[in-house]
Amino acid sequence: MINEIYVFLTKGGIMMIPLVVSSIVALAIIIERALQLRRKKVLDPHVVKMMDSIREPKDIDAAQLICDQSNSVFTSIIKFGLENRDLPHEELKELLEDQGRQEARILERGLGALETVAAAAPLMGLLGTVIGMIKVFNVISQVGVGQASALSGGISEALITTVVGLSIGIPTLISYNYFINKAENLILDIEKYLMVLMQKIRQLGEA
Repeated sequence: MINEIYVFLTKGGIMMIPLVVSSIVALAIIIERALQLRRKKVLDPHVVKMMDSIREPKDIDAAQLICDQSNSVFTSIIKFGLENRDLPHEELKELLEDQGRQEARILERGLGALETVAAAAPLMGLLGTVIGMIKVFNVISQVGVGQASALSGGISEALITTVVGLSIGIPTLISYNYFINKAENLILDIEKYLMVLMQKIRQLGEA
């Protein structure tokens, strides 16, 4: 089976090298994002529950302890808000928004590369197709169209790179759209909890 795959790939010509590399890059990013964008990993349930329990100033200290025990984008923003809760409301709001934008970049890490692979893989496959067809026409100019065996190498190279390019590009594009939507939904959830935190801080400040 492995030998058959190896023979199949080698028939694709020089363009199979960047195609294989791009497929490895895409697979690594997909696995990493699948692990990092799990809802429970980003929105730590303990921190979410802690936010609901903040009702008195003394609850802030307990909340900070819980945040210290967690390591996520969401927790970092909440912890930042708690540490700067004594600032004026508008200033704190701006700082939290800036901090949120910085942390949100972590959720979208690698997705740009995934999008690039999704766009580039079919184009690399097309380039391999053009190279293969050039070889076919070169053979035709030398031996004519009657030598099918002589033509098969270039035709095979042309078809294989097209298939491989599309086989990489299509699932990568689907994965990119899935992860970018998931990241955006998580960012919206984080913003919602930030608004809740701001409201609680304001209420405690007025109490």
